[in-house]
Amino acid sequence: MREFLLGLRLLFGAGRGNRIRFYLMAVGGSVGVCCLALVLTVPAILDAHDGRAAARQAVTSAKGPANGTLVLQRDDAYGSRSFTRVFVAEGTGGSRQVPPGLNELPAPGEVFVSPRVHDLLRSAPGVKGLLPGREAGVISPAGLAHPDELYAYVGTDRATLAREGRTLKGFGYGYAPFPAVEPSTLTDVRFALATLVLLPLVIFLSVCARLSAASRMRRLAALRLLGLSVKGTQRVNAAETVVAALLGAVLGLGEYWVLNQVMARAGLPGLRWYPGDGALSVTTIAVCLVGCPVLAWLVSRRSARDATANPLAVRRTAVPRPPSKWVGLLLLSGLGIVCGFCATGLMGHPASSLGVNALLVVAGVVLTGVGLVLTLPLLSYALARRVARTTGSLTLNLAMRRNEAEPGSTMRVVTSLVLLVYVASLAQGVLIQLEQVTRPSGPVQEYSLPLSGLTTQQQRDLTAVSGVSAHAALMNSWADPNVDSGTNPAWETVLVATCAQLDRMTVGTKGCVDGKVMRLDNTDSSADSYLKTGMSFVFRLRLDSGQDKKLNISVPNERIVYSGYSASSVGTAVLLVPPSALPAGARPRDAEVLLAGDSDPGRVRAVLDGIAAVAPIAEIELVGLNIQGLEQISVVETLLALGMIMGLVIGVAAFLVSVTDRAVERRAQVTAVTLIGARARTMRAVQCAQVVLPLGLGLVLALVSGKLAESSYLITGGGAIRWDTDGVPLLVLATVGVVAMAAVGSLPLVGRRIDPELIRRD
Repeated sequence: MREFLLGLRLLFGAGRGNRIRFYLMAVGGSVGVCCLALVLTVPAILDAHDGRAAARQAVTSAKGPANGTLVLQRDDAYGSRSFTRVFVAEGTGGSRQVPPGLNELPAPGEVFVSPRVHDLLRSAPGVKGLLPGREAGVISPAGLAHPDELYAYVGTDRATLAREGRTLKGFGYGYAPFPAVEPSTLTDVRFALATLVLLPLVIFLSVCARLSAASRMRRLAALRLLGLSVKGTQRVNAAETVVAALLGAVLGLGEYWVLNQVMARAGLPGLRWYPGDGALSVTTIAVCLVGCPVLAWLVSRRSARDATANPLAVRRTAVPRPPSKWVGLLLLSGLGIVCGFCATGLMGHPASSLGVNALLVVAGVVLTGVGLVLTLPLLSYALARRVARTTGSLTLNLAMRRNEAEPGSTMRVVTSLVLLVYVASLAQGVLIQLEQVTRPSGPVQEYSLPLSGLTTQQQRDLTAVSGVSAHAALMNSWADPNVDSGTNPAWETVLVATCAQLDRMTVGTKGCVDGKVMRLDNTDSSADSYLKTGMSFVFRLRLDSGQDKKLNISVPNERIVYSGYSASSVGTAVLLVPPSALPAGARPRDAEVLLAGDSDPGRVRAVLDGIAAVAPIAEIELVGLNIQGLEQISVVETLLALGMIMGLVIGVAAFLVSVTDRAVERRAQVTAVTLIGARARTMRAVQCAQVVLPLGLGLVLALVSGKLAESSYLITGGGAIRWDTDGVPLLVLATVGVVAMAAVGSLPLVGRRIDPELIRRD
């Protein structure tokens, strides 16, 4: 305890510089702890979302009391979001349980809505068509997955639900029917967040714990020479680092609390939560308050090793030992694993992510990243020694000799930037893998809407929605159930479109002639093989006058050969009928409007929002994609973007902290060289070279190793994309930007004022 108190006295009594360093360590640590708390709380936010969604889920039975409560749930799309309506017909028997968020079940004609639907009813009155009845109340947060959810309970009579309703047994499932993120996808997201945030975070906290390492080591060596024991010297050193880490942890938790309150109310794209969902748990508080000081203690013990073992050499500034070559084994091991997986892809037999391969991929990525960080001082030392021996430039010689003497000091400045490029490459791979799993397999996304729920003007406006590249209609045939159809099928589907529209909704067509009814021959399907020339189908039409009319269409001999997309409604049609074949002013009684556009998630959301603006109560079917899947894509993209932003903040913060600390540490050395005649311009070039050359070497290695790690992840993921060549220019551009930022950041290392007193200070 005496050594600990001595460390505190030295900290606060050793001048303004030490106090500034202490506060810098605390502030830097608080940024890292805030990011750590955010990463640790993300799973709790998702679990709270899924927990409330599971608790309100109705448990039903097909058989129950004759007078039991009936429920019917409808999940529709409103724009790019899911709109859930639960129709309830309260009975006199059976379960009388009330769902979370309500005090009573809605009576016939009553509607309980979420706050977002409450606002929507006033901004978009057309939504009232989805909610027959009067608004009787608002659902409380206990019954909503998130604040922006579109959810409503609609009270109705038993006769309305007699055919489709199910008897209510209670509320509450053990799992969420539509989780915020699927468990398999959540595993990839956790891996990405750990790589993007936690790995740079450990480096950042280590950098903060080793601020002004040279000055502290000289002070510790002096204490050791005065007779203080080895353990006592380590306790003195730990006093500063541990107290700074503990203060930073407390500040970081406070920063996270403020950030949670702001973000919960403002929200993120695709992700909203209540402030209580992001509240700090006991586990998160314990990890931050205990883990960060423990990490600072371990770093301080390692940094004080030389001062306690050989204090005389530290006081006389003896030449330090070169970095150990054994640390390179970690990098070689990681590269060996990722290169092995890349080799399986090159040979045409890609390895899967099953069994032990799943652990090997993660181990290879982590070993490569950790090995890259630990090997940087060794690489810096080797580069500096070689350049110093061969160069004839005074600037390079001065720069490289300093790097040769203190390779670890230089690499503390550039490690965070090197790691930033490495994890950026991995982030690209994770995004590509998730897009391959969650996005439609084809480049076209189709939207199907019942024609019966649209007016002629709405149908015309839908074709003009921004993002809709093609449109057509799917018309279903009709067969009289009282007449024997013989060999003819009961019903069939035809596509009402022109050749140009068909071409835009398929991969390619051959033999199409406008104005003629033609057979559709899909090269990937044989669904129309039973059709024979001359077969006739009957279609019911409704004229503008209100009269019904029947249209007979016969199967012709001419056909169109086309290739369709994997998820497309066009494949269900057996005939192509030109719009001119329908009588003027006639509308099919059983048909669907088919819209097509780009399958990019952003474009899909824009088209859905455009459809909602034209026909707010229309039932929209996304062909090959459900709206819950689209919402999950938005959540995953938001989480990954949040992880990349945090990684960027941590990396830049580590660089700024290191540059500031290095400027203070090098003042005496810069002053000494300046006093013997070196110009300020030369010193700036020296300081810039000390940072840029080792950084350039580290960035090249990070770029290569990052692309190899990314490729191994994509290969084992089993997707169509295994080599992300499109991402190379972006990473190269980012690398150039990092070098430029480091060069500019190294300029403040040379001050404008020359104080000779600095070279006599200890």
